[in-house]
Amino acid sequence: MHIGLIGGIGPAATVVYYQRLCARMRQLGAPLELTIVQADIRTLITNNLADLRQEQAAVYAALIERLKATGADCAAITSLGGHFCFDETARISALPLVSAVAPLDEYFASEGIARIGLLGTRVVMRTRLYGQLHKTTAVACDDDIERLGQLYQDIAVSGSCSAEQRHVFFDAGQRMITEQGAEAIVLAGTDLNLAFDGRDAGYRVIDALDVHVGVLAELAAGMRSLS
Repeated sequence: MHIGLIGGIGPAATVVYYQRLCARMRQLGAPLELTIVQADIRTLITNNLADLRQEQAAVYAALIERLKATGADCAAITSLGGHFCFDETARISALPLVSAVAPLDEYFASEGIARIGLLGTRVVMRTRLYGQLHKTTAVACDDDIERLGQLYQDIAVSGSCSAEQRHVFFDAGQRMITEQGAEAIVLAGTDLNLAFDGRDAGYRVIDALDVHVGVLAELAAGMRSLS
């Protein structure tokens, strides 16, 4: 299956999607058909903060038309924050949309995780992953969401994470473990690999990006259907 990715939101996350998808396909021993189109991160941020779902869905729909023209069989948004208008986009999309949020609940349950802590955009943290977790309870640093959300936005736009910024995220994760009983911290923002990759946070970290990539790889290899 030919996979279409809406990238650019942000660029660092797009690179990681590409790298991990290629690596997973090598493990599966299957070829990868892939096309990536470029969305604008600043447009997404503006629409996300103002909850302009129809406007962002229209942006995605135009990009999905491009993906369809290249022969893509499905499309995926490479940003959990960018999923704030997923339903609106799905209704007008020329291709089936592969959600990064829907597979997470089942994954957490299969891992025996009853309570997870969230790091990501303001909306992802406030809505507890858009209210789509039913088998797992989600917590967030509710008294610090604005600061953490702005920090996440800053690293997504810049494509880099300083040692000071990393410390803030690591500390927030530890507080959710210690004070709120989270059994693992979920990187519910695709640019958080900039802070966490290759580093030991001192607690279990689950990258939501990896779960999404796993679904996309199985689709690409013909091991999963879109239904």
